[in-house]
Amino acid sequence: MSNPRTPTQAVDDAFRTLLEYTDPALFICVKDRARALAEARALEDRGPDGHPLYGRIVAVKDNIDVAGLATTAACPAFSYVPERSAFVVERLQEAGAIVLGKTNLDQFATGLVGVRSPYGVPRNALRADLIPGGSSSGSAVAVAAGIVDVALGTDTAGSGRIPAGMNGIVGLKPTLGLLSSTGMVPACRTLDTVSVFARDVDLAVTACQAMSGYDAADSYSRKLPSPVIGAMPPILRVGVPRPEQRKFFGTRRPKRPTPQISRRLRGWVP
Repeated sequence: MSNPRTPTQAVDDAFRTLLEYTDPALFICVKDRARALAEARALEDRGPDGHPLYGRIVAVKDNIDVAGLATTAACPAFSYVPERSAFVVERLQEAGAIVLGKTNLDQFATGLVGVRSPYGVPRNALRADLIPGGSSSGSAVAVAAGIVDVALGTDTAGSGRIPAGMNGIVGLKPTLGLLSSTGMVPACRTLDTVSVFARDVDLAVTACQAMSGYDAADSYSRKLPSPVIGAMPPILRVGVPRPEQRKFFGTRRPKRPTPQISRRLRGWVP
């Protein structure tokens, strides 16, 4: 998937859009503009060949290391500045991506709401009166607001997929072990994975392909094939809770599907 902009144009667009969006709670740390432009010019000297993410702008959840930028996990007392980027960030950069900065999150990636951070609450890109979802709140909003092309989050029990759904974008949770967690602050080491945000599936998968690969330094890394987009199944199967499991606590509206949902369910195999 080619990028219609040059890397320097992409960096300029990202900083302009970030300024126009006016949300101080979105990023915890933003890379110096001169540094980002220098990286863009160096990338232009190398050219797009062999760089599937050439000039794509990336935001990184602030529990994943980026060399020279503080990692806080939304806890100022925990903050440190890594000398080396996380395995997945290095792979993105090798693929031609440029990191813009580190995004806000529920502290230590614990929460699904996106409001548990001393750095403030990122504004939902669709409706300011709604929560952004978490824990990867800033990453989802940064993509949905058009500031970056791709963002990295983490997902233990929905921390990538929920904020993606809350902001109307794609949230991809890879198979555990496909992406290295070296350089990631864990929430639950046996369940965590780096997750991907993008505005379309193709770009999310391209980013996932660029990051995938076995990492001997990560004891949970697995030798898995690079991900591909599969065909839609001829029949969709939808799981439905058993009647005795459906508890609505006095709320009447969810008890019966809307007519639109009922029509869509006809013909599906339960």
